[in-house]
Amino acid sequence: MYKNKRIFVLGMGRSGIAVSKLLCKDNDILLTDIKCDDNKLISELEKLGISVAITENQAELINGNFDYLIKNPGVFPNNDVVVKAKKLGIPVINEMEVAYNMLPENIKIIGITGSNGKTTTTLLTYEILKIAGLPVHMGGNIGIPLCDLVNEVKSGDILVLEISSHQLLDFDKFKTDISVLTNFSEVHLDMFGTYENYKQNKLRIFDFHDESNIAIINSNDKEVLEYTKNIPSKKIYFNSEVDADICIKNDEIYYDSNKICDLNDIRLKGKHNYENVMCAILIAKQFGVDNEAIKEALNNFAGAEHRMEFVRRFKDREFYNDSKATNNTSTITALSSFETPVILLLGGLDRGLPFDELGKYMDNVKAVVCYGETKDKIEAFCDKINIPVTKVDNLEEATRYAYNISEKGDTILLSPACASWDQFKSFEERGKKFKEIINNLL
Repeated sequence: MYKNKRIFVLGMGRSGIAVSKLLCKDNDILLTDIKCDDNKLISELEKLGISVAITENQAELINGNFDYLIKNPGVFPNNDVVVKAKKLGIPVINEMEVAYNMLPENIKIIGITGSNGKTTTTLLTYEILKIAGLPVHMGGNIGIPLCDLVNEVKSGDILVLEISSHQLLDFDKFKTDISVLTNFSEVHLDMFGTYENYKQNKLRIFDFHDESNIAIINSNDKEVLEYTKNIPSKKIYFNSEVDADICIKNDEIYYDSNKICDLNDIRLKGKHNYENVMCAILIAKQFGVDNEAIKEALNNFAGAEHRMEFVRRFKDREFYNDSKATNNTSTITALSSFETPVILLLGGLDRGLPFDELGKYMDNVKAVVCYGETKDKIEAFCDKINIPVTKVDNLEEATRYAYNISEKGDTILLSPACASWDQFKSFEERGKKFKEIINNLL
C-alpha cells in the first residue's frame, strides 16, 4: 500500500519522525516543519534518504504529485497545507492510520479514548495484561507512535492504544476490537469549534464496529450514554455509583456480580481512578485474566507521570504534579482529591474557555498563583470568587512563590487547567520542569 509513493509528512513531532523512518525505504518522503533547531536529528533523517524542509511556507511545497499527506495530530484541519492537499485530492491521514494498514493479521486492538482518564486506563490495562503473561504492546497518544511498534507486533499479539480526539480526526479505515470511552467534557474546542463536533469525533472510536466488537462505556456519564445508544457494538458498562456490569458496592469492585477486589487493594485513589480501574478490569476480563493478576497490578500501579503525581514532601509541605490537567474537568478532579489547604498553580495556553466551573471546587484552595497566557483571565476569576491570587510570568516564578507563601501542612498543586504550548512543547516538559524546580529546593 505504501510503496513507490510520494509522501508529504507535516510536522516533526514523534509521530512524524516515526512514520518517516518506517516508510523511507520504499517511498519518497518530504518531512517538513516550521521550526527545528536539532541539526543532528535533521542530519540523521537525511542520511536515511528523507528530505527535510524547515520553512514557514509549507503550503508552497505541496502539489498534486504527492500521494498522501500524513499530518501531525496537533495540526488543525484549517491549516493551509491540509486545505490545499484536500483541494488537490490528496488523502490526509496520520501515522496511526499508516501503521494500522501495516500490522499483521490476527491481532487484537484495544482503543482507549475519552476527555479524561485515558492515559491511566491505558497504562493499567497494559500492566494487567503483561502480568497475566499475554503478548501485549502499548502505544498511541501515550507517547509511543504506533509506527514504532509495527515491526515488533506479531500475529496473535494484543495492542493497547491510547487514542486522542486529534488522532481520531484523521482515521480512515482504523478499527478496534475493543473500544473504551471513559467520559466527555468540553475540551479541545480550539480544534473542533463546537462541543458537538468534538463529541461526534470521539464516536469514531467505534467506527466499523459490529456486534462482535466490544464497547466499554461509562454509564455514569449521561452524554456518553446518549451518544453511544445507537452504536452496533456489544456494550459493557462501568459505573462508580450504581449497578452496572462492573461497579462499586460497599467499597468493593464487582464484575458480573463476582467480587474482584477491595478498594484498599488499589494503590490509586479517588473516584476518577476507580473508574479507570474498572475500565482496565473489563478489558482484562475479555482475555480471561484471573483476579490474582489483576490485584497484583492494582497493588503495584502508582499511576502515570504528570497525572496527580506525588513529587516530594519537603518541610511538611507536599508537592503534586498534575501537568496533564489541560482542562477544567481534570483540575476539578485534582481539587476533589485533597482535604488539606491547597496552593494552586494555574495557567498556560488560552483556548478561550472560562474558569468559572472551578469555583465550587475551590473550598480548600487558600491561594492561586497564575502565569502564562491565561494569567489575566485567571486573576479576574479569582478576584470574583474572593480567592487570593498572585500573577507571575512563568512556571518557575509561580512555583517558587507558591512555596514561599506556603505553611506546614499545605499542598502545592500544579494542575494548570490549560494546555502547555504557550511556554512549553508539551505537558510532559512542563511537568518535568515543575519537578526539577521542586527537587532543587533547599
